[in-house]
Amino acid sequence: MPFDTPLAAEIWEKKYRFRSDEGEDVDLAATLSRVANAVAKAENPANRKVWRARFRDALTDFRFIPAGRILAGAGTARNVTLFNCFVMGTLPDNLPGIFEHLREAAVTLQQGGGVGMDFSTIRPSGAPVMGVGAQASGPLSFMDTWDAMCRTIMSAGQRRGAMMGCLRIDHPDIEAFIDAKRDGARFRNFNLSVLVTDEFMAALEAGRDWTLSFNGQPYRSLPASGLWDRLMQATYDAAEPGVIFVDRVNALNNLADIETISASNPCGEQMLPPYGACLLGSINLARLVSSPFEADAKIELTELETLTETAIRFLDNVIDISRYPLEQQGEEARAKRRLGLGVTGLADALIFCGAAYGSDKAVALSERWMGAIKRAAYRASAHLAAEKGPYPLFDKAILDRPNLLGLDPDTRALISEHGLRNGCLTSIAPTGTTSLLADNVSSGVEPVFAFSYSRKVRQADGTSVEEPVTDYALRVWHRLHGDAAPPADVFVSAQTLTPQDHLRMQASAQRFVDSSISKTVNCPADISFDAFKDVYREGYRLGCKGLTTYRPNAITGSVLSVAETPVQADVPETPLAPRARKLEGATYKLKWPQSAHAVYVTINDADTGHGPRPFEIFVNSKNMDHYAWTLALTRMISAVFRRGGDVSFVADELQAVFDPQGGAFMDGRYVPSLPAAIGRVVAEHLGMTGAGSAETGNRKDAACCPKCGQKALIRKEGCDTCLECGHSKCG
Repeated sequence: MPFDTPLAAEIWEKKYRFRSDEGEDVDLAATLSRVANAVAKAENPANRKVWRARFRDALTDFRFIPAGRILAGAGTARNVTLFNCFVMGTLPDNLPGIFEHLREAAVTLQQGGGVGMDFSTIRPSGAPVMGVGAQASGPLSFMDTWDAMCRTIMSAGQRRGAMMGCLRIDHPDIEAFIDAKRDGARFRNFNLSVLVTDEFMAALEAGRDWTLSFNGQPYRSLPASGLWDRLMQATYDAAEPGVIFVDRVNALNNLADIETISASNPCGEQMLPPYGACLLGSINLARLVSSPFEADAKIELTELETLTETAIRFLDNVIDISRYPLEQQGEEARAKRRLGLGVTGLADALIFCGAAYGSDKAVALSERWMGAIKRAAYRASAHLAAEKGPYPLFDKAILDRPNLLGLDPDTRALISEHGLRNGCLTSIAPTGTTSLLADNVSSGVEPVFAFSYSRKVRQADGTSVEEPVTDYALRVWHRLHGDAAPPADVFVSAQTLTPQDHLRMQASAQRFVDSSISKTVNCPADISFDAFKDVYREGYRLGCKGLTTYRPNAITGSVLSVAETPVQADVPETPLAPRARKLEGATYKLKWPQSAHAVYVTINDADTGHGPRPFEIFVNSKNMDHYAWTLALTRMISAVFRRGGDVSFVADELQAVFDPQGGAFMDGRYVPSLPAAIGRVVAEHLGMTGAGSAETGNRKDAACCPKCGQKALIRKEGCDTCLECGHSKCG
């Protein structure tokens, strides 16, 4: 099963190909066979051969795409989890309990799971701490320790950690939480979401005041409209926080009678209870369209439903073969057997059927396909319950939950007779990396972000070559129609759609999804604040459970702007001239709390004809304990500076270094090591305000990738995704 694109082959090689002393995946077919064989082992031995073949057939041509954790880990005997999503336990409001939960989060991240936490249970900043005569530092200070921990795990492991931090709209520290991402260097390993209640939305609509309180004690009141404007202004300026309409989440939860949800996984598609875990997988709608671009183009619902039934059984089996970082997570998963089956390739499938994303036809087709998946998923779960037994906490009262009331009578009768194998069945996750693996189909329910762009691939000899990347639907068009221009009214992208187009598609899909949807509402840079601040309110009116937006801004950088030409040349790296006799620069005084003497960091710039850029760095201190490593560090960094190109990755890499002896708090933020403090100085000198730096690198309007250093990091589905190396914070 060859790849259609070099990018897909590269992602398979780096992320999903398994190698060990005993053998390796020789090609993609071997990878898919490894996964199918591992998952079939959960079946009765007499049936394994049959189900191994059915699972392998579903994986062929990327018709069904398990989440990356499953592709990378199933059948490898690695000590990793096959679950993508976790929400940690309820945080206690005491120091020993908080740090025990920090340990649990670290263990979960180490095994490859993303985590979500609700910090609303921690008392606000300034509240008294009885017995020690002190004042509480508040939830944000503890979030700094989580952020440093995640960065430490990331620097020691192979995957970037991902976390979601949540805080209720009535918490006394909510304003500081809302504004936290204005500091582009803070909480870089967190996505942030505000838990917005129905009561707050009613106060907002009525123009009433809103009271901030903790444990029933009121702290102060402020106009609900003012707090909402503050939230929306922060999102307008910094792309975060997002919102989770937490009362709606609980009201529509299949398992509301036995659990309460107060947080989501890092990308927002899985709203989970304490220690909740969820498996992910996606039906690739783009691969199911027959006769693309013809008048009779369509998805056969029978084929879609059959594939869905196989996917449900596949994911249900993974619950039984997966490891769990914590026993509480395993107990929760086995008690409710929650699944998160979703879709990818929706936008490409719509294009094949002649429907512009956001149009009435697109909404109708989306609802038709999602309705078929929902019916088939519940039917498959009921049949599994008849064969293997329902989930342990099953109660027939689930038939009265909103998500099940619209099911057809035959499916409801099946559930009434046999129960359900799975308490929740569907969600729509971000599929950034796996959609690239599947030959660059459109991701999740997102519109196509860019139909074509170029990426620079570094070769073994240090040179780079241009590599065009084309969306799957556009490649199929050219395969069928040669050089003819594709119809512009159907080939719409995220760059041209309105926020209302995004909201319509998200809301229409949400009606058929048990949990939630990871999606980004892209907004143009020039949208007015008055127009922007109504996006979340409109999403609430339409029935969405959670929302995130992205507008190009000065704090996070801009989403990639792509011309409709297949290749855009990169600015070549040019070596700098030899050192001039005199250079201009700056010296920064750095007081590291663990050192008796100040550290002085000097960065000198050279003028390349395009403005000053760093040329060399010196680190000096009276403390000679640091001499050897600081000398080696400065010589290496100076060599990197002199090579030219985007050097912002130097600051990123330094700031990810942790010291086993412990870091320190500087300017109210936790810094994990002295090299990390030096990295902060480098970032300051470069004028970095987030993941990116100055206008260097190969994509002027994208942010800088923390893995490959290229300016190709874009925001999709609430995730940072690199168009150069395929890195995804959530994937």
